[in-house]
Amino acid sequence: MEDRKKTLYSAVQPTNNLTIGNYLGAIKNWVSLQNEYDCFFAIADMHAITVRQEPAELRRRTLSLAALYIACGIDPDKCALYVQSHVAAHAQLCWALNTFTYVGEMERMTQFKDKSAKHADNINMGLMDYPVLMAADILLYQADFVPVGQDQKQHLEIARDIARRFNNAYSPTFTVPEGIIMKVGAKICDLSEPEKKMSKSAENPNGSIFLSDDRDTVIRKFKRAVTDSGSEIKYDSENKPGVSNLLSIYSLFSGKSIEEAEREFANSGYGEFKLAVGETVADALSPIQNEQNKLLADKEYLNGVLKRGAETAARTANRTLGKVYKKIGFYQI
Repeated sequence: MEDRKKTLYSAVQPTNNLTIGNYLGAIKNWVSLQNEYDCFFAIADMHAITVRQEPAELRRRTLSLAALYIACGIDPDKCALYVQSHVAAHAQLCWALNTFTYVGEMERMTQFKDKSAKHADNINMGLMDYPVLMAADILLYQADFVPVGQDQKQHLEIARDIARRFNNAYSPTFTVPEGIIMKVGAKICDLSEPEKKMSKSAENPNGSIFLSDDRDTVIRKFKRAVTDSGSEIKYDSENKPGVSNLLSIYSLFSGKSIEEAEREFANSGYGEFKLAVGETVADALSPIQNEQNKLLADKEYLNGVLKRGAETAARTANRTLGKVYKKIGFYQI
């Protein structure tokens, strides 16, 4: 008998444009993971509204992200690709898990503190409760693994704590998930401030390469990228963070090792090097953008994919929710 595939869950918010950091650190890795695991990939629109969104823009970005997933190589026939708000069990389980989560834990969350500082005029309960909804997202699918970056490890730990707390209070109900830290592309840095991670919400858009940037924009941003003192093109993240970041990006998009890239540009100046990196990235993004645009022109197809994905996700989610409701004593007909 063939062993059951392990389950993997991941999600991205449809807010702002995704960067090459999101692509290299998350979506590109998902393409290979979908062959190894039983995957659930969500468009996290419920998380998105913890910060005020323009409704029409949120709808547009949701569909655009679905098209982008597929354009990057996510196969809807191999995984459940769906919109979070289309599966009611996410909100239902979140409410139950709130009763197993302590206010102090939520107040200590780094992201709550950061977002509260950024959005001081809208410190809402959703902003604080974000990690409990994330725990519900993961635990609904009995996920064995969750791909996480360094900034999400705290949220995964809370999900693990909540799962154990519930399991101990009743009986084993939830799989306690493990994190998969993606080594390759896990931290792509800002082109203007290479000591910071590239962000889709950075104040200076010139430091981020967005997946929607056209060729001229990509090359212009790379030409302006911050380099370091000296002229040697060598990987040294401590002393040469700018050049090291550019070498990492070039390596990941060209498929060449860092050492090969260092040899290739051994006799080049910074200007020539930055142009080559920009052209390599632009060449890689072009087919993704073309495919995404083609998919967005066929809204009926995308709606069908998302409907099937939500139905697949709901079957698994509702099984878990039913177990939880029974154990906590909800009367069911």
